Amino acid sequence: EAPILFKQELRNEEAKEGKQVKLTCELSKPDTPVKWMKGDTVLYASEKYEFKQRGTVAELIIRDVKSIDA
Repeated sequence: EAPILFKQELRNEEAKEGKQVKLTCELSKPDTPVKWMKGDTVLYASEKYEFKQRGTVAELIIRDVKSIDA
């Protein structure tokens, strides 16, 4: 089976503190499980983090952005 690759990698995004930001990547195979991480820490869905996935596109939405989210 072919390896799963990034067709579109994450890009740096800027957001104002208190607003939200959306990070998007695209994979070579649809509906592939995605694990979002900040450094070595796995992120979980919460009031702050929302995950969406449609086909090959995975999104992470970070709400109430703070400088620590960089």
